[in-house]
Amino acid sequence: MRVRTALSATELLDRLRDTEATVVIPAPAPGPGNWVGGPSAVVDGDTIWLAYRLRRPEGSGRGLANILARSDDGGLSFETVTTIPSSDFGAASLERPALVRRPDGGWRIYVSCSTPNSKHWWVEALDADTIADLPSGDRTVALPGDDVEAWKDVIVQPGETWEMWACRHPLDGGDDQADRMSTWYATSPDGLDWTMHGPAIDARPGEWDARGARVCAVVDGPEGTLALYDGRASADENFFERTAVAVGTPTSLTYAAGPAPAAYGRALRYACLAQTSAGIRAYYETGTDDGSHHLVTALIEPRAG
Repeated sequence: MRVRTALSATELLDRLRDTEATVVIPAPAPGPGNWVGGPSAVVDGDTIWLAYRLRRPEGSGRGLANILARSDDGGLSFETVTTIPSSDFGAASLERPALVRRPDGGWRIYVSCSTPNSKHWWVEALDADTIADLPSGDRTVALPGDDVEAWKDVIVQPGETWEMWACRHPLDGGDDQADRMSTWYATSPDGLDWTMHGPAIDARPGEWDARGARVCAVVDGPEGTLALYDGRASADENFFERTAVAVGTPTSLTYAAGPAPAAYGRALRYACLAQTSAGIRAYYETGTDDGSHHLVTALIEPRAG
């Protein structure tokens, strides 16, 4: 079920920017390239499950693994349950995962995998009855990509018709242009066989998000569909994306507010939202003074009453 907020686009952006955040997973080490983030949270009764990406610098492994962890204290502290390493896929790196509870009660994680010595990415789905069994679960290539496009960093919402927002990187302009990004909307009867319906949001020439737009969270709000998305103005801002809010429909989203932070220099990216018993909790990746990235959380919309 999609998260539902009473906040407007501007209010949502303000809360994300201004609410004090707590570190839930610290960076693995100081310094640039030592990052944890790319979170995907699922509320399951009193438990909050969190999938996230562990990254080291270039030359030291890059996206080494997707980690799956659980919290039984409302989403403030997490215990690792299992790890999915990049070596399981023969991938050069892993990016943001997407964890979902299937309608039949089982679990699925979508893993974004980098093809070695290439700018190509593909997305693979792992299915199992339990979280702990996901690393050895049934595997399906959900988005293979090809010579002209790479797919990664998907947002998936299960249902009678499954919905996906997938980050597309065009590969037809050479390696120097492969960081360009847009987000495409797709549907599926089972979450494995997807039909693309074209871009839901794209770059805006001359703006702070001129290099691309990557949807990170989709919720229902008073203005319709609200989406948190990452953007950057140039290739130099790769890894230092900032977050904004777009409004519209699942298939067509338009910039509404942001970015946060207002000035380039420190990342705030890969935000996801979870509807907990205390209210809507955000998880996101944020930069530090030494260049490392922490995974943090903030209760941005406390439950009324």
